[in-house]
Amino acid sequence: MASSVIVELKDTTVSRISKKLIQLREQGGAVALGRVLTLVIQTDHKGLEDAIQSANEASREHPCRIVVLAEAEGTEKTDAKLDAEIRVGGDAGASEVIVLKAWGEATSDAELLVTGLLLPDAPVVAWWPSAAPPHLSISPIGRIATRRITDASEQLNPHDFLRKLAKNYAPGDTDFAWTRLTLWRAQLAALLDQPPFDPVTAVEVCGTPDSPSTDLLAAWLGMKLKVEVKIVREPLGKPVAGIKGVKLFRDSGDIEIVRRVPDIATLIQPTQPTREISLARRNNRDCLSEDLRRLDPDELFGEVLKWFARS
Repeated sequence: MASSVIVELKDTTVSRISKKLIQLREQGGAVALGRVLTLVIQTDHKGLEDAIQSANEASREHPCRIVVLAEAEGTEKTDAKLDAEIRVGGDAGASEVIVLKAWGEATSDAELLVTGLLLPDAPVVAWWPSAAPPHLSISPIGRIATRRITDASEQLNPHDFLRKLAKNYAPGDTDFAWTRLTLWRAQLAALLDQPPFDPVTAVEVCGTPDSPSTDLLAAWLGMKLKVEVKIVREPLGKPVAGIKGVKLFRDSGDIEIVRRVPDIATLIQPTQPTREISLARRNNRDCLSEDLRRLDPDELFGEVLKWFARS
C-alpha cells in the first residue's frame, strides 16, 4: 500500500490548493488519475474524521476526489481565513481528500470555495453526514450537485426532517434512511414472490420512535401493496435500533420478520420452520457506496417520500 501523504496549507486560497494537487501528481503519482466523480462533504468538526473514513472506504469502489467543507474550530476568529489539508495515498483509499476550514467572511460562499476544486466534466455528489439544509437543491452546495445525500437519523427531529425533505424534494435527493432499507425491501419482495400468492390484507411495521427508516418502510409497503400499514413504536433502550420487525397479514397465514438482536432476524412463515436470516443495520460506508453506484435520480424514493408525507 502506498504511504500516506498529508500536506497542510495554512491561510491559503483555492488556487494554491489546486496548484499543490498538480504538484503532488507530478512528484510521483501520489494522486492518481481516473477519478469518476467529486464527493463534496459538508459537516461539523465533530463528525469530520468519521465522514472522511466512510468516504475513503467507499472510494475503493468509486475512485473520487473528496472535498470536505468542515466547520472550523475556534469560531470566535473573525478574520477571513482559509486553511486546507490534502491527504493522498495510504488511508485515503482510492481518493484524494481536501479538507477546507474557513473562518470569517471566507465562510460566506461555500459554493465558491468548492467550485474551484471540482473535477472537470465529472458528476458532483453532495453529502451531509450530520445537520442538513432544509432545501437541498437550492443550498450553496446542493445546487452544484447531481445527487444530494442526507441522513434523517442524524437530524434533531428525523420525522420532521423527512416531511421537509418531501415538501422540498427535487430529483437527485436521497437519504440514508431509505438506503438502509435495501436489504429489508429485497427480503420482503422475495417472500411475496413465493407461493401461495394470497394478497396481503394488512401490514404492521415495528421500530423505535427515532427511526425514520421505519416510516419509509411503512410508506413503501403501503404504496406497493395498497393496504393499511400500522406503525408500532417500541421504546428505546433495547438491543436493536431502528426497524424491529414487519408482519404481513394474509388469509393463508401471516409472514413475520422479527429482529430481536443486532444483525440477525427471525423469519416466521406458515407451514415452514422458523429460520434466522442475516439482516444487519447498514453503516455509513455501505450506504454511501450504494448511493454512489447510481447518479441518476431515485424516482422510487421520491414517490415513497411523498406517500409518507401524505400519511
